[in-house]
Amino acid sequence: MYDASGVVIYVGKAKDLKKRLSSYFRQNVASRKTEALVKSIANVDVTVTHTETEALLLEHNYIKQYQPRYNVFASG
Repeated sequence: MYDASGVVIYVGKAKDLKKRLSSYFRQNVASRKTEALVKSIANVDVTVTHTETEALLLEHNYIKQYQPRYNVFASG
């Protein structure tokens, strides 16, 4: 997900993309962080993978590369 400036603000994976995106745009959003994320989204980019392992690796690499502000980072 990108903000209006084209900066990557969130990287995630989903088996059911429609369900995942719908959860972000509900009236009662789960958290203020999610609400702030949704307000910042200007564009969404989708990459289809063939395996769960491929999706996990791609997600990890994108988070490491772009360090999106709305992703939670593991310490260490």
